[in-house]
Amino acid sequence: MGEKNPDLSIVILSYNVRDLLLNCLESIFKNITKEDNWQVIVVDNASTDGSVEAVKEKYKVAEINSGILRFAQNDKKGARNDNVVELIENKENLGFAAGNNEGVKCAKAPVILFLNPDTIIVGDAIQKSLEVLLSNPDLGALTCKVELPDGRLDYSCHRGFPTPWNSFCYFGGISKRFRKSPIFSGYTASYLDMTSPHVVDCISGTFFMVRKIAGEQVGFWDKDYFFNGEDIEFCYRLKEKGWQIYYYPLVKIIHYKGSSSGLWRTSGMKVQKTTKLTSASHAASAMKLFYKKHYYVKYPPLFRDFVLWGILLLEKYRKFKILTGLRYE
Repeated sequence: MGEKNPDLSIVILSYNVRDLLLNCLESIFKNITKEDNWQVIVVDNASTDGSVEAVKEKYKVAEINSGILRFAQNDKKGARNDNVVELIENKENLGFAAGNNEGVKCAKAPVILFLNPDTIIVGDAIQKSLEVLLSNPDLGALTCKVELPDGRLDYSCHRGFPTPWNSFCYFGGISKRFRKSPIFSGYTASYLDMTSPHVVDCISGTFFMVRKIAGEQVGFWDKDYFFNGEDIEFCYRLKEKGWQIYYYPLVKIIHYKGSSSGLWRTSGMKVQKTTKLTSASHAASAMKLFYKKHYYVKYPPLFRDFVLWGILLLEKYRKFKILTGLRYE
């Protein structure tokens, strides 16, 4: 990085995924060119697996504590390389939204990429995404193609909003049978051409590139959400402000989805059952929160309660699958 302010700030929020985090950082620095001026910020949410120590050992770490930036010392001679990682150590697990907002406070670039630590950057995915975002002033946020390790698309990177109807069709399995129908596949938006760039309603926090000015208009991540649903809320508020959200599938990353929650078989590590159960509760809470924020008052009382009961039943069903060892997704 040069001395001038960076063109892009990359914020990686990490919690107990040490090896995946190191792989993610390696893929970033592997693909940085001399023309790129990026700021890489790791926000650790009080991990207990040695994540912080591992980053300090491998990289030239600039620690950020109470707004003070200082380079960490390393007793292992020659262990670090010259790639700089700015590190924020949270004293407790603040959750996804609040944790990422800590990274925002230190971001110096006009564009911020929120990147999950369980991802691998492929080629020039970051450069091309930044180029596309900056080429259209109407774009507030953008994602590339987010691919699971088995080659499937991570549906979360390309979605419509979870209206009661869209959610019913999705969780009821109707969307799978009518993938090309805009009526029945509104949540996955699979009726659109998934190979071509286009505007969407909602993208995933896995690879969430956003103009800083757009993020500031909506207050970045909503801290009412602890884990899950924050990206949908972010997108909803951006669209309320008139910003477009873009899906750019001509470049991609690999996502080991579920590595912190354990709720997906694509996880890059083994997650305890208690963590999975907690994550399932957070997911249900996020659904209720988003529904109450944006849809609750739009429907008659009986229907409102019907939707809330549906979310409760879904939570119980998911927990049952976790306890019995069945696949979550």
